[in-house]
Amino acid sequence: MLPPTVINADSGSATAKKAAQFLAEKKLGYVVPTARQKRNLVVACAKRDLIVYGKAFDVLRLTGEVDLDSLEDVEAKLAQIVICEIKSTKQKFPDDFRGYFFGLTAAEVLVAQSLKDQFRFIFVNTVTGSFLELKLSEVFAKARGIYPTWSISF
Repeated sequence: MLPPTVINADSGSATAKKAAQFLAEKKLGYVVPTARQKRNLVVACAKRDLIVYGKAFDVLRLTGEVDLDSLEDVEAKLAQIVICEIKSTKQKFPDDFRGYFFGLTAAEVLVAQSLKDQFRFIFVNTVTGSFLELKLSEVFAKARGIYPTWSISF
């Protein structure tokens, strides 16, 4: 396993965008939301006292038909939307991602705790095509180590 000081060098936005497109192309209900669609979702959740930050998720998984461009439809069908944060890599790992080292932001954890079963982390390997969707509790259950850190930007 990688030590906590090693940062996943390929966790950049290009790999995450590639992973999001990969999921959307799978035709399993994953959607890459537009800025307006993200805003509609954040507003709909806020009206129900659910904490959602637009930067704490990458894709949505729809379990039914939802017009994401309509705030009213998003509000009415919120239960059919699973909010997902992608953790992607272009390194080779087993399909269960054993040995994969990644970070969770405080915002991601807060949103996952707020939304419970309506939030998932999706681990995507853009090289092998494997992916794994987990709830926060499943991520912690699978973890072999957790290394708290502070990320600071000047």
